[in-house]
Amino acid sequence: GQVAESGGGSVQTGGSLKLSCSLGEYPTKATCMGWFRQAPGKEREGVAILRTDGSSDYADSVKGRFTISQDSAKATLSLQMNSLEPEDTGMYYCAADHVFECTSVIGLLFVVDQGAPRGQGTQVSVSS
Repeated sequence: GQVAESGGGSVQTGGSLKLSCSLGEYPTKATCMGWFRQAPGKEREGVAILRTDGSSDYADSVKGRFTISQDSAKATLSLQMNSLEPEDTGMYYCAADHVFECTSVIGLLFVVDQGAPRGQGTQVSVSS
């Protein structure tokens, strides 16, 4: 199955963007779904995950600003990003696995390192 992101772009500080991720053949089988980001010169960071029970976990840096959700058909995973800051600039990736379960954004990175399917990434740029 193919995981593919869309929705990145350039905004000014305080702006909003919504990222979408097509989960391909995984929508009803995913045990770990989420977003992580990579910025030049910074460590990779787990941003948000959606647990199998519908609850979520967020990085402290985005709590209260970002919201992860899944559509009713479970085919698309979204990340609504509000009050964007220059520090949010980076490449954003969606990952979805059907073997490992993740319960935190830290766990998402572990699952990604185990080879979880992920997209090519979508660039988010926030200017001050």
